[in-house]
Amino acid sequence: MEPALRDVVANGLRHRVLEWDGGGRDTVLCLHGFLDSGWAWFEVGPALARAGFHVVAPDLRGHGDTEWIGPGGYYHFADYLLDVADLAEALARDRLLLAGHSMGGSVAFQFAGALPGRVARLAALESHLFVEREEAHPARAARWIASVRAARSRALRPLPSVEAAAERIRRHDPRCPEATARFLAERATRPAAGGLAFKHDPLHLTPGPHPFSAERVKAFWRAVGCPVLLVEGAETDRPRPPDLEDRIACFADARRVVVEGAAHMLLRHRPQEVARLLVEFLAG
Repeated sequence: MEPALRDVVANGLRHRVLEWDGGGRDTVLCLHGFLDSGWAWFEVGPALARAGFHVVAPDLRGHGDTEWIGPGGYYHFADYLLDVADLAEALARDRLLLAGHSMGGSVAFQFAGALPGRVARLAALESHLFVEREEAHPARAARWIASVRAARSRALRPLPSVEAAAERIRRHDPRCPEATARFLAERATRPAAGGLAFKHDPLHLTPGPHPFSAERVKAFWRAVGCPVLLVEGAETDRPRPPDLEDRIACFADARRVVVEGAAHMLLRHRPQEVARLLVEFLAG
């Protein structure tokens, strides 16, 4: 099932949205991970639609075919929350359900914590395992300034072909099937001088100005009022957080599932199993 492509203005930016319409009144807003796009859901979205859900998967700001921020701007994490609020307002039908992978799940958690009455159910894939080295705010801010300046002045190094882009995807994700890598590479690249470039804004490759704070994030998790499904890949390369049980306990109603034969990019590794889990959970 091919998705319909729509453009929706959210938080002042034009967002490209993929839509699989199963005809139902429950809308599943699917949020992709870092340096990915709405096409990450290309196998799961149709399965959800066949189960009767209305499914929308946006390219988040600065990813895929959604607009980049303008000169002088940056991708602060809180910006995604307002983006999602506007996307939900424009796209959701009677009931809003969230599904997010990695960074997209982190956005979903914080959105659901900020507006707990807005979300009926939330499924997060590999989003509760995030661990980052704590860093003093002044040092992190100094590193951010230097990295942004470097990113803005760095010359683009294009890839020679779609095949090279697919190989880059598989280099970072060896479990990714070759056909999937090729499919994603075709949709994740744009023509550039001398070849192809990935569509995401290079500013995404810079560290944000604020260090990760587990306690700050846990405050959002404690505010989530809906049932939550936490999905992990059994072979994930993400380190197990020492406080994993405490993290899970933050949610009022959480269920944890481990998917065999999958690592962090489980949407690519076991899409049918992920779709089965989501259909079962989101229909509740």
